[in-house]
Amino acid sequence: MEQKLRIFDLIDRQLELYPNLAMFSSKTKGDWKALTTTEFLNQVNTISKGLIELGVKPNEKVGLIAESGIQWHIVDFAIQQIGAVVVAIYPNITDADYQYIFNDAEIRVAIVSTKSLYQRIVNLKDSIYTLKYIFCIEEHDQIRNWSEIVQIGRHIEDIEVQKLKDQVRSTDLVTLIYTSGTTGKPKGVMLSHDNIVANVRSATEITPCKAYDRGLTFLPPCHAYERMVIYTYFYLGITVYIAESFDKIGQNLMEIRPNIMTAVPRILEKVYEKIIKKGHELNGIKRKIFDWAVSVGEKYDPVSEKRSFVYDLKLNLARKLVLNKWYEGLGGTLQTVASGSASLQSKLIRVFLAAGIPIYEGYGMTEASPLISVNHYLKGIRVGTVGPAVKDVEIKLASDGEILVKGPNVMMGYYKNPEETSKTIIDGWLYTGDIGTWEDDIFLKIIDRKKELFKISGGKYVTPQPIEKKLVESKFIEQAMVVGEGMKFASAFIVPDYGHLVDWFKSEDPSLVQLSKIDFLKEDKVIKKINQEVRIANQHFGNWEQIKRPIIIAEEFTIDGGELTPTLKLKRKMILQKYKYEYDQLYQSVVD
Repeated sequence: MEQKLRIFDLIDRQLELYPNLAMFSSKTKGDWKALTTTEFLNQVNTISKGLIELGVKPNEKVGLIAESGIQWHIVDFAIQQIGAVVVAIYPNITDADYQYIFNDAEIRVAIVSTKSLYQRIVNLKDSIYTLKYIFCIEEHDQIRNWSEIVQIGRHIEDIEVQKLKDQVRSTDLVTLIYTSGTTGKPKGVMLSHDNIVANVRSATEITPCKAYDRGLTFLPPCHAYERMVIYTYFYLGITVYIAESFDKIGQNLMEIRPNIMTAVPRILEKVYEKIIKKGHELNGIKRKIFDWAVSVGEKYDPVSEKRSFVYDLKLNLARKLVLNKWYEGLGGTLQTVASGSASLQSKLIRVFLAAGIPIYEGYGMTEASPLISVNHYLKGIRVGTVGPAVKDVEIKLASDGEILVKGPNVMMGYYKNPEETSKTIIDGWLYTGDIGTWEDDIFLKIIDRKKELFKISGGKYVTPQPIEKKLVESKFIEQAMVVGEGMKFASAFIVPDYGHLVDWFKSEDPSLVQLSKIDFLKEDKVIKKINQEVRIANQHFGNWEQIKRPIIIAEEFTIDGGELTPTLKLKRKMILQKYKYEYDQLYQSVVD
């Protein structure tokens, strides 16, 4: 029987199994500096002592708002090991969400990363009823720094920390993660040590890495997926390298040469776009070779039996001439790139796999700690699926196709919300709200969100996600959101890829390139080009699903603009509300 672990036991486990391990590495003044497990534990203990002196009690909720950094993990473990509960909050949500979460969780102590976050929470203090202490990781004048926590706790003995650690059970609540709320108020997902450790063990089974390998992290660890993956790195003894920033990921990849990393589709799309843009700067025969190699990659199937001998000959040549350079450009040592959070275009998966970049697309949700299924090296990859269920997780489909999940990773419930909990967990099964099908009996395929299905006035159902996924396969379409509930036909908000359109029109009609972005996107020729791309996507769908008269939106959907959640999912109601005028104009102009 496997030993029961609490998350903070992973530190002692590392000290026992990998005593010489550099637990973390981060850039300081231009150089990568290692932090050993012992050094990390010492820093964790000093923060724990300060929290004890501040009166933090077992089961008390402590707020943590910070970007990716070693400090995040120090605070995380410091809160956990004294039996308190980590309320991990995104640094880029609205003030209204901060106010709601702080009050719902009754947060008394909060630690934030930056001066701007500190000031935002201070400004909300009058409407947050329990908040007493705020500390900032960055050092600024007249702002309480987290080093004060260390000073506050300097008289606390080690034995006090140990006593509290000994009282923590693996079944206890360890964290509250508030869902990003595409609709309605955020819900606090309650996860225990057992929930998350079960997921870590499941992930360990299918990770082809070993102790002393290198993992790169740049996603926020408040995201359930990234957090669980980093715990998995701790479990396996993988050194965690913390990227400097999104802008420097490319440089950091070449410096670190990681064996494993995680990514979200938007990041991988940006990598692909950058590679393609660089390829399109080539001229003559070099450009033709590049385009040919990409076209070969886009037809790649990871199941070797489905590839012809002739195709494999072309693939080998495409790799030698072009594609192998892509893999080298990501460090040349990657064994796993785990993609989650949203659906990744099948075209991108195929071409990355053809280039030897091991993309493994998976599926999860915060309520499942979060990993449910993933493609992996042991069972192979099926492009367009999110793989088989991971160890100890059971998946079945309800009569309407809804994906139901059971296992030790399923949450304890929603905090202070038994009504929503009872709707979501029934007879031990987590009702995900996602619609799925099976491929080859074991590979799960996500069709759509149950709540996002809608009927047009003719009574036919439209499933937005597959249509949106197909639309953004066009290099001229950056983002898409399908609309038209109750209307005569489906339409879509289309955010064009302005850069690619400009490049295309440089040869087609150079006069248009001189226009401002707004005027450029209003030009008939540009609108015609977008419509052509929409018609290409429409070929894959039934007549009632096809997009008619798309609405072109000039500005990209962003987190800051309120159109995306922190995990980059579309806030459909928000987008519809923001562009209500354009939506109404479209359907009012339809002549019966």
